[in-house]
Amino acid sequence: MGKATIASLSPKTSKDSIHTGLEASYRKDIANDLSAILAATYRLTIKSHVYHWNVVGPIFKPIHDLTEEHYNALFGATDIIAERIRALGHLAPVSLDMTKSFAPAKSDVDQSSAHDMVEDLISAHEEAVRDMRAAAAKAGDNDDMVTEDMLTARLTFHEKALWMLRAIVAN
Repeated sequence: MGKATIASLSPKTSKDSIHTGLEASYRKDIANDLSAILAATYRLTIKSHVYHWNVVGPIFKPIHDLTEEHYNALFGATDIIAERIRALGHLAPVSLDMTKSFAPAKSDVDQSSAHDMVEDLISAHEEAVRDMRAAAAKAGDNDDMVTEDMLTARLTFHEKALWMLRAIVAN
């Protein structure tokens, strides 16, 4: 492809031509928060998928099934989050250079019990909840109901996932 063709396909930010009642500085700040949430969502998607493939033991089936539900829902969420970043007038992240760090190391999977895998997923979901809760509060403080509602829906998913994961490893 020629440079002109590539340039015509390259997304452009909307600069400050958005007049929806959200300040440009806020939109930039929340887009950065959402980009971090998007990266964390990808990490959790990949981790859930890797554990789905590699879990063993007497609780294999419930973990295998639950992680499949989770990675499918998480993957769907990535599009929703990225599209919100675009709607705020910013580019969704275009570089996933850090994807190597997204998945657990082979040695970690080899040495992890099903219980350890679930505990690791619990920790990742809890971190996601904390970050989303902070971003949702910021959105609410800035009258950004759309971002706040989107994050509320994401929080609902993660808190239900936490409940289910905790139930699996409960004594």
